[in-house]
This record gives sequence, structure tokens and C-alpha cells, in this order.
Amino acid sequence: MFSAASKCVSRRVLVQSTRYLAQKPPKSPNPSSTFPPPPPPPSATQNHDANETEASVPSEQPKEPVLTRSSVPSLDFSPPDPTEQRTGASSRDSLSSTDRQRRAFARAAFGLFTLGIGLQVAYMGREWELEELQMKKMTLNNAPAGRWERTKSRYSEMFSYFSDPVMPELLPPRTAAQYPPSAKPYTLLISVDDLIVTSTWDRQHGWRTAKRPGVDYFLAYLSQFYEVVIFTTQYSYTAMPILDKLDRYNFYIEHRLFREHTRSHNGEVVKDLSYLNRDLSKVILLDTHPEHTATHPDNALIIPGWKGDTKDNGLVAMIPFLESIAIYKPEDVRPILKAYQGQNIPLEYAKREAEGKQKHIENWKQNKGSTSNSFGSFFGVSSRSTQNAPPTYLEQKRKEAQQQYLEEQAHIAKNKDYLESLLKHEQDVMAAQAPSNLWEMIETMRGNPKVPDANIPPPPPPPPGMGFMIPPPQPAPAPAQAQTPSKSS
Repeated sequence: MFSAASKCVSRRVLVQSTRYLAQKPPKSPNPSSTFPPPPPPPSATQNHDANETEASVPSEQPKEPVLTRSSVPSLDFSPPDPTEQRTGASSRDSLSSTDRQRRAFARAAFGLFTLGIGLQVAYMGREWELEELQMKKMTLNNAPAGRWERTKSRYSEMFSYFSDPVMPELLPPRTAAQYPPSAKPYTLLISVDDLIVTSTWDRQHGWRTAKRPGVDYFLAYLSQFYEVVIFTTQYSYTAMPILDKLDRYNFYIEHRLFREHTRSHNGEVVKDLSYLNRDLSKVILLDTHPEHTATHPDNALIIPGWKGDTKDNGLVAMIPFLESIAIYKPEDVRPILKAYQGQNIPLEYAKREAEGKQKHIENWKQNKGSTSNSFGSFFGVSSRSTQNAPPTYLEQKRKEAQQQYLEEQAHIAKNKDYLESLLKHEQDVMAAQAPSNLWEMIETMRGNPKVPDANIPPPPPPPPGMGFMIPPPQPAPAPAQAQTPSKSS
């Protein structure tokens, strides 16, 4: 009895809860789709019959409700269409005041930049100035005439700063007072790497710089005929100590050119002779790399490089060919050099010199046999002489040059102590002129070098017989004094 009453109370609570839920509609993300209304509550008779049925069949599980497509919330969420959210307002109205100022500033800067480029192009096309033509070594006749041509020429010079040599004239001009036309009219450019020195390595000493056999004689002997100039692709700080060893007293090498004096051409380092400030018809370039002579191949002699062989004589074997050019003094050396390109120059020249010697002997015999000695023939003495043929003109000049070389070497050996003292004095003067602090370095860069110490003694006078090798020191020029302009000016 008690269990039946409790079941009746719980069933009434369930009915009341169902009615409450039926009156409150469920929340759905899609308002268009709604659940169907719940069924009406059963009557008391139905409840009583249901209670009896549930009591009689206690093991039957309640049936799950069948969900239809319209009773399930939609899960199809698509992104909003941007066209439907436009309000008609412009994007310019959405910029802040700071963004507007930045945009205005960018437009003004771009306008000024464009105006500056236009003015620069117009200025580059101006007429040539006299100083500019003198620096370019041009005249109004051969200089670019049009405005566009002048602009291109000036802009090309601006961008060629990193590829051209550091100066437009690599060598100082040769004046007639210092170099008479009869003395050393030719310039001999000599490379360094694998031509006069090379780098060797061994287990005992490691890397060392080896001097080619005969290089001392080569430089000293040919310095009588040529203006010897070292032109290397090394930088000055690596090549300068080597050259100081080769020419300790600075007797043979007149000028030194390094990597900073070369030119970049098609990605290769090139020795451009057009910057040399010399007549190219009298310039000879000795090198071991053909790419270094790409701009002026007619002035170059490419010889095999030296790899450290102690029995090598390739450098000395080039002396007869080079001295013959300086002795016979041709107007243009380029046709001669071109005729020997691609050949073994020492061997080919030796053949031609032997042929010339043979012709000289034959001519001497013919001339000697055609002459008659009437006084000798009167006494029955033959006019043909038994003496050998006289030396050729080349052999006479070669003998004189060799004798002069021996005399110079004897003078150097005799006065070696004086030369060492002179070299030490020069090193002391350079050390005294070197800046010792940052302020002196700045003054030196501004063109105010440090005055050497007055306590340094002057160099010793040259001994007798050395004046022809060492020029007397030139006095320093007096500082220019300011002149007061006259009233008439």
C-alpha cells in the first residue's frame, strides 16, 4: 500500500516537470528550426493503467525518442559574406591622422627624390670645363659633344671608381733634364709572382720566398738600358719587403706599382698600360699570366713561370733579346714583340742572332777580299788578312755594357759601408716623420706632416767615385711667404 502511494507521488512530480518543460521552448542556434510541441499529459485513467503496466513489466526499458532532421540544430556555419557587411564608408576615412601624415611625408620625399635625380642628370650634361678636360687629357674636338654623351661619360666615371687604378697617371712624367732622349728611352715592366720570386715550402722552414737564379744580374744589367718598373698584382704591404730585399739601395728599380694600380676588367685583374703615362710604342711588359695583359697584348711577353728550380736560367736567357732592342732602338717595339709571341724567345732569338753573325762574317770576307793593297802586291805580299772578323755592333755595345756593370758592382762593394750608413739615415728620418699619436696622424692626413727632429745628423757625404750613382740631396723648398697686394692691384 505504501509503495503504491509513493509511486503515485513520483509519477505526479514527473508529470509536473514535463509540463514545465513543455511550456518553456528550448534554445536553438537556428531560430527557423523548432522542436515540435510535447504530447498532452495523460489522464488519471491512463496514468493508472500505465502504473499497472509498468508494475507488471518491470524489465522493459524506456524507448529512446526518435530525432528527426528538423529537430536537430544546424551545424552548418559558413563565413560571413564581406559584401553584406559593407557600410559604404571609404578606407580613407578609416585611416588615423598619424597614417595620413606618414603617407603625405612619403609622397613628398618621393617627389623631392625624383626632382633631385632630374637636377643631377641635368647637371651631369653641362658643358666641359677646362680643368676637367685637362684631367681627362682631352680637347673639345675629341671630347663627347652631346648632352646625353657628356652625361654618360660622367656617370661612367662615377661607377668606375672601384674598378680603375687609384690615380689617372701611374708614373711621373719624364722631363728632358732628368732623362735625355738618348738615355733609357724604353720602359720595362716586370712582374713579381713566379717571374723573379716564388713561394716554396719544406718541412724544416715552412713557407719561404725564394729568389730566382740570376735575378740580381738581370735587374742590375738591364737597368743600364731600361727604365725598370716593378708592376705586380700583390698589395704594397706584401710586395714592398720583397722589393727592398731585391734592390736594397734603390739603384735599379725606379718605380713600383702594386695591386691598387691595376684595373678590373671582365672580372680579372688587368695591368692597363693606358694609365702608365708613357709612350706605348716603347713599353715592354714581362709577365707569366696572359690574363694580366688582356688590354695590351701587343706590349707583353708571356714567359713560363718559375716553380723553384735552382738550375733555372730562363730569366738570364731573356737578357740578349731585351738588350738588343735597347741597343738598336726601334721606333715601335710592338711589331717585334708580336713576332716572338707564342715562341721560345731565348732560343728563337739566339738562332736569328747567329744568322746575323754569319752574314756579318760573309760580308766582311767579301769586302776584305775585294780590297787590294798595291804596296803589298808590289812586294808580292797577299792583301788578304788572316785576322778574324771584327765584332758586330751588337757585340761591341754588349761588351761595353758588361764592363759598365762590373765597374758598378765594384763601386758598390767598395763603398758598402757608406751605403749602409745612408740607408740607416733614411730609416731614421722616416721614423722621425712617422706620427706618434692620434693628433699627429690627423694632422698628417690633413697635409701637415710632422717636422723631423733637428737633432738627426745630416747624411754623410758620398765618397769619391759614388757621385755618378747617388744624386746629391736636394734642399727642401722654402715655405711660400704671403705677399701683400699692391695698391695698383
